[in-house]
Amino acid sequence: MLQVLISAIAGYAFGAVWYMVLAKKWVAATEIEVDENGKPVDTSPLPFIVAFISALVVAGMMRHIFVMAGIDTVGKGLTTGLGLGLFVAAPWIVNNVMFGERDKSLIWIDGGYAAGGCAVIGLVLALF
Repeated sequence: MLQVLISAIAGYAFGAVWYMVLAKKWVAATEIEVDENGKPVDTSPLPFIVAFISALVVAGMMRHIFVMAGIDTVGKGLTTGLGLGLFVAAPWIVNNVMFGERDKSLIWIDGGYAAGGCAVIGLVLALF
């Protein structure tokens, strides 16, 4: 279970870096209200808590899949994680963006996070 926690932390950290790099584009695309410094007005910790719990859920399920499928090398972990992100998680994000009539750049921003985050989780799981 420690591997699930560590891989979730790694996936969460990837997301922190991803969204820091893309912060201005993401804020503009989501139309979140910002102050005069460009920082979001709502500073509730709840989204960060939910994001970490979600990373734990994803890491836990990916560990289960890896055990069942015999994924036991770093290369397999990385490519399977990337595949799950690109071909399972990201298409749902595309649907949400399209049906929600949201800015289409969110497909790349949020979908990229799903793909990259799953790849990082898969890589870390395979290291154990």
